[in-house]
Parts: sequence; structure tokens; C-alpha cells
Amino acid sequence: MRTGTVNLPLHGGKCPTWLFNRMKELGSAIIQVIVEEFGSREVLYRLSDPVWFQALGCVLGFDWHSSGITTTVCSALKEGLKHCQGDMGLFFAGGKGAAARKTPLEIIQAGDNYGLSNNLTGLQEVSRLTAKIDNAALQDGYQLYHHFFIFTAKGDWAVVQQGMNTDSRYVRRYHWISEHEKNYLSDPHSAICCDNTGPVLNMAASKSEKARSVSLYLAREAPGEVNRILNGILEKKREPEQLTLFRRPHESREFSFTLPRYHPVPKANKINKILQLLYEKQPEDYLTLLSQPGVGPATIRALAMVSEIAYGTPASFKDPVRFSFAHGGKDGYPYPVNCQNYDTSINVLRTCLENARIGNKEKIKALKRLAILKDRSRGQSFQRRN
Repeated sequence: MRTGTVNLPLHGGKCPTWLFNRMKELGSAIIQVIVEEFGSREVLYRLSDPVWFQALGCVLGFDWHSSGITTTVCSALKEGLKHCQGDMGLFFAGGKGAAARKTPLEIIQAGDNYGLSNNLTGLQEVSRLTAKIDNAALQDGYQLYHHFFIFTAKGDWAVVQQGMNTDSRYVRRYHWISEHEKNYLSDPHSAICCDNTGPVLNMAASKSEKARSVSLYLAREAPGEVNRILNGILEKKREPEQLTLFRRPHESREFSFTLPRYHPVPKANKINKILQLLYEKQPEDYLTLLSQPGVGPATIRALAMVSEIAYGTPASFKDPVRFSFAHGGKDGYPYPVNCQNYDTSINVLRTCLENARIGNKEKIKALKRLAILKDRSRGQSFQRRN
């Protein structure tokens, strides 16, 4: 599974209508060219790449470093391509806020409208699970508010979602793409771009495997032991940010974690109910535990803490972060959007598509040759993905 993250500052305001209408047209044309040349799966691959997604936003004339690039680009693609989803075999669901909560319904509606035979219930579960992982299993201080789900007629999928840190006023974007073997709990964030990092609880990391196993064991047991240990922590009467988890003097600090202010130590009496429900449910694996209604960051954090303190199985607290304008920018940087050039780009791509669909692919081939020459001039080479 290939995923990624981009850290962005929060920008207010609304995309002007004159620009959004052009974003819909140009974005639609770009995606249709990709589908025409490489197939719908290629679109998923590119949208799952945070750098390519950022570049697409720049080409469409939106702010290169703004949080609004995520919601606006996704909305423009969804609106601009809704008339040709069936022809492309590529479908879009979700969005920002209330639209995100409609994702499961829109997946089913697409299946009904276009007679899709793939596992729509499974796609709904993927949508819920990717959101749950980035909101609860990966606790980095960003609360999800945008969830965009893209899938093909063959059942392949990609997810672009975004969370906000209300203290720093920054947002972080998460990218997912389906692969043949879907392992949601083995370092899935492998293509993350972000300058700001910090200690986070990452139960989706491979280093958290033992902590997940013990957490699952604890969830299957009566909640008395978990509550006893949590109450013991609280009785120390230390501020949450001063509490470190299972730090041994002879060990390196790699497995140490100081709880930040936005991650208070959960009180046992507030999570006792959900622990009792988990005990009654007896989840078969960690993903099932994570998927249970009511299981959120506090429950996951409590189980991880008890796992480490009582059983010496530390979770990963390592942030999984690693890592041009074509038409100007909405805010006038590096220069204002040139509407004439923007419209020319739309018309060129539209003409290429129309000609390609009647068998004349010379213009698209010319664009490909131009791209190859540009790559060679930079000493780069483009390789097709299988």
C-alpha cells in the first residue's frame, strides 16, 4: 500500500467562481487524458502521490502551500468529471465536512447508477477503515475533516483525506491507494512529505506489532485490569505532558514518548463502557477492534499505555513523515492567474481528447514527445508503472 502526507497551513476564504469553473474544466481534461492514455488505475496512482497532487493544484492555479488546495482540487475533480464517470470507469465520493459523511451512500449510488459489480460493501469498509486509522491509530494531533474516496469499476481505490491541528492552524493530508495485498498495519505511510514532525502515537507502524497484539489481548479481557493500571497512572498526579511511557534507564530514547497537551491521559471511568463493549464483542484482530463503533483515540491510547506499562511492549512514537506554477496562483503568487493562458490550456487538452476519441492521436503523441524532451533536458526519465 502506498500512502503519503503533506503538511499545509490553514487558509480561509473561498475559491472565486471564475477560477473554480476553470479548475473543473482543466482538471477534468487532465484526468481524461490520463485515463485515455494509461487507464483509470493510473489516476489512482497519481492522486495517491502527495507531490503529484500538489503539482496538479499548482497547474490548476490554486495556492501551492494552502490547505484549501486539497478540498478545492477534490471538489473540482468531482464536479468536473461527474458527467463522464461511467465512460471512464472512475468514480468519486465524499469531500469536506458533511460531504465526507456521505461517502458510503455515494459509493452505493454509483454502483446503482452504473451497474457496478464490484464489492461495494467492501469499498464502504475501506472508506471507514482508512479514516479510522488516520484519526485513531495514528494520533498526530490532526482531526480529520475531509475524506475523498476514488474507485474504479474494477474495485481499485484511492483515498485523499485531510486533518486539522487547531493549535498550530496547520493541516495534514493523507493519501492511500489499494494494492493486491492490503496491509493497513505495517508502515502504510511510505511517501509522506512534511517539514513539521513530532512525537506521535503510531499504532499502524510495524514496530507497534507487539503493542497491537497485547492491546487486542487486553480488549478481550474484562476491563478491570486496564482500569486498575490507568487509575494507578492518574494517582501519580503528574501533568500529562510530564508522563513518559515505560522509559528504562538502559534503553535509548527511541521508544520514549512524552504525552503532549492535546493527548491527555484518558480517565478510566470514561472509557470503561467501551472497554466493556469490546470485552463482550471479543474482536478477532486489531483491525476489527479499531473498527468498532465508539473506539477512538482515547481507547486506542489507553490500551497502548497499559500494554507498554504492564507488559513492556512499546508502541511506535515515531512520526511517519519523510520527506511550479503553470498558470499563476489565486493569491497572486508568484503572479496572478492568466485567464487567457488558462483557457488556452483547457482548449488544447479538450481538442486532443476529441481527436483521440475519433482515432486521431497525433496531438496527444506530440504532447508526450514534448514531455519526454523536457525530462531528458533535466536528466530524468519517465517509466511506465505496471
